[in-house]
Amino acid sequence: MNILLACYWPLPHLGGVWPYMLQIKTRLERMGHTVDLFGNGPDIAKYYMVYQNREVNKVELLPALKAKLNEQVAPALHADSWVFSVETDRYCMELSAASFGLKKYDVIHCQDVISAIALSRVKSQHTGLVVSVHGSLAREVMFSLQKDPNVDMNHSPIWKYYKAIENLGATAGDVTLTSTQWMGDLLKNEFGVPSRQIRTFPYGLDEEKFYADVNRGTYIQKPPGKKVIICPARLVYIKGIQHLIPALANVKSVRNDWVCWIVGDGDQRQQLELQAAELGLKEDVIFLGHRDDVPALLMKADIFAHPSLQDNQPFSVMEAQLAGLPSVVTAAGGLPEAVRHGETGLVSPIGDVEKLGDNLHLLLANDQLRLTYGKNAKEWATKQWSLSLMIKRVLNCYEYAIEKGKARRSHE
Repeated sequence: MNILLACYWPLPHLGGVWPYMLQIKTRLERMGHTVDLFGNGPDIAKYYMVYQNREVNKVELLPALKAKLNEQVAPALHADSWVFSVETDRYCMELSAASFGLKKYDVIHCQDVISAIALSRVKSQHTGLVVSVHGSLAREVMFSLQKDPNVDMNHSPIWKYYKAIENLGATAGDVTLTSTQWMGDLLKNEFGVPSRQIRTFPYGLDEEKFYADVNRGTYIQKPPGKKVIICPARLVYIKGIQHLIPALANVKSVRNDWVCWIVGDGDQRQQLELQAAELGLKEDVIFLGHRDDVPALLMKADIFAHPSLQDNQPFSVMEAQLAGLPSVVTAAGGLPEAVRHGETGLVSPIGDVEKLGDNLHLLLANDQLRLTYGKNAKEWATKQWSLSLMIKRVLNCYEYAIEKGKARRSHE
């Protein structure tokens, strides 16, 4: 079959969406299918087909779009500049996709609610549409808005907009995929997505690629006499690193036999580095930036930390477990479904700095417990994160969507 994987976010993507897309592309192409990738360019100045010489520069589309979406024609879009920006970008996505031609695809698999809305409007009626919801965009926006005491959530046009597109995008396709029960329940209970629309099964992880990446190694060395706490994450508010750093300060007040590697980048990096310095952790918390050797770094670490405010099923957790690391995470979103408290790691309440620090201290102090949790985590990962099973389930959803498309064609 001919398949298009589409994503609103820049590709390659810093989060788990990109490896998810690549895993599907690689496995399905081995099986004889054709898989194309479509999304925002890395510099967000274009939409393009990844690995192909096909792109549309947004500068060619925006003047006409802004003229068409003027305040007289679309006053609601002009209530907030951010909403207007996202909507015009979505229209750019629609026009770009349409210009590339979508008729050849048997199924389109969108990786977010915005691309789902865009592609549903320009695809052929008979083409199946599958939507993966990897996290709640609306709730991420909510967390961001709640930081501003001047924002009234009940009257915020941004919140109303994102709440609406969460529903529209998650119901735009023939079937909606989630990887955790938490995400499925959220879509049903907060965003009005019918139960019959949703199928829930966990992501898989390509063990072969993971160990190949491990074998490529890293030049980063573990400090002598220190245990390593590792936190690979985007440095954005929602990932909760601002709670990890004071938790580490609490740990340092009782022991100094550790360092923390924070691996990743984002708009909070400078603020987080300043926070660490102010708490006397400049030599203890090392910001490594974005790196391509995370699997090798995981193999050098002793404890995996993930203090997120909201998350679904992070690839970082899966990789850490496959590396045999115990996890110290929060109870955010689907994390308790991935990390079994008291078996493969420890789970603390969201934003609870004291408990997060206590859990880190417990694993630093108790070698036997740390190693036992790590062993359990590796066994769990090997059984639970089967890529072959995930691919089989994804293909079943593609076939279901294609049949729905054929039914629509028969009624034309």
